[in-house]
Amino acid sequence: MATEKLDLLIEGGKAAADQNTAQKLGPLGILQKVLSSVNEKTASFAGMKVPVKVSVNTSTKEFTINIGTPPVSELIKKEFDLKKGSGTPDKQKIANMSIEDAIKIAKMKESSMHVNSIKSAVKSIVGSANSLGILVEGKQAIDTCRDIANGVYDEKINSGKTETTKDKRVLLKTQLDTFNEGLKKELEKLKAEATAEAAKTEEKKEAKVEEKKEAKVEEKKEESPKEEKSTKGKEGKK
Repeated sequence: MATEKLDLLIEGGKAAADQNTAQKLGPLGILQKVLSSVNEKTASFAGMKVPVKVSVNTSTKEFTINIGTPPVSELIKKEFDLKKGSGTPDKQKIANMSIEDAIKIAKMKESSMHVNSIKSAVKSIVGSANSLGILVEGKQAIDTCRDIANGVYDEKINSGKTETTKDKRVLLKTQLDTFNEGLKKELEKLKAEATAEAAKTEEKKEAKVEEKKEAKVEEKKEESPKEEKSTKGKEGKK
């Protein structure tokens, strides 16, 4: 039995013919049928990139479609309605995730992650959020992961809690604003220190230039008496 296999990564509900699919499925006359089926099965992942595996029996033209879960980064962006992560995650945080959000995404991806527990899966989600410029519980990934390791969130993780209350959303927003304000002040401080250091360096350069100029002037002063003495000696001989 001849089998044609395709590994695709498409936006949910928007699979379209490209060179790869047209070349492999076009001659079988099932291209549009496969794409329609893929779009139907991935419609719930609208706005996210989804991995799709298509296997086709080239003799009977029957096919199977396996839909994977979107990458963690896509699930996180979808959760916060983000088109992309922060361009400068070390300077600007764009969202603040609750531990419940992290648990929710971890449960969606656990089966495809190389982890031995839901707790490890949650830590992995926290790390991915950090690379997008997203805090978790108002903290950087390294601090939240330390809290997870120390059992701070064991009760919520073990119970599989995935709902975040409105009051907590308000708190998370306040934490985000406070964190970004602190980052801004820290960056301004570093910038001021760098400017001051650059000014000192420039002053040192200018001081060295002045020292060289003064040294040359002194050299000329020392040479002048010798030249006068030499001239007088010649005049005496005459």
